[in-house]
Amino acid sequence: MTSGQLRLLPLAYYGDPILRKKADPIIEITDDIRKLVEEMIETMDASGGIGLAAPQIHHSIRLFIIRTPIETEQDKLEPGDVKVFINPLLTLPSSQTWKASEGCLSIPTLRSVVERPKEITVEYTSINGKLIKERFSGWEARVIMHENDHIEGLLFIDRLDKEERLRLVAFLQNLEKRVHDGHTL
Repeated sequence: MTSGQLRLLPLAYYGDPILRKKADPIIEITDDIRKLVEEMIETMDASGGIGLAAPQIHHSIRLFIIRTPIETEQDKLEPGDVKVFINPLLTLPSSQTWKASEGCLSIPTLRSVVERPKEITVEYTSINGKLIKERFSGWEARVIMHENDHIEGLLFIDRLDKEERLRLVAFLQNLEKRVHDGHTL
């Protein structure tokens, strides 16, 4: 399939109920699922994201993709390979945590510091139908946990402390109103 046949998918923004719904498992990896993954990659790359979950493009299924940047020898970041996670199960989070700034395509312009485990084990199905169990760490683990939150009906702002969430109330209410009123973001 050439990229000319792919379309950019509309994003779901904060306030859209699909972002708060626990997604359904994928029973079978069909051609439609494969095409959706290709369109998700196009959409993620065009939006400047490093991860995208199916609920963010209005599909309530347990699927997300990531493309974690790789640091080169010259301390530059290059795009990594795309990884596809179908029906993921996250287990064995490390007791060691770290804080880092996160953003989200569904909450434009907002970045906040989130504390997450440094490592996580993920059991998932690949786009080829292969069952995989793999340990991830660092930024890759963080992106996986962020995207997995989306298929659980959670957003990164749910992981912020109470004080930080209170500070964001006006911003989030304004964003939700703009989305509800149909404004372009």
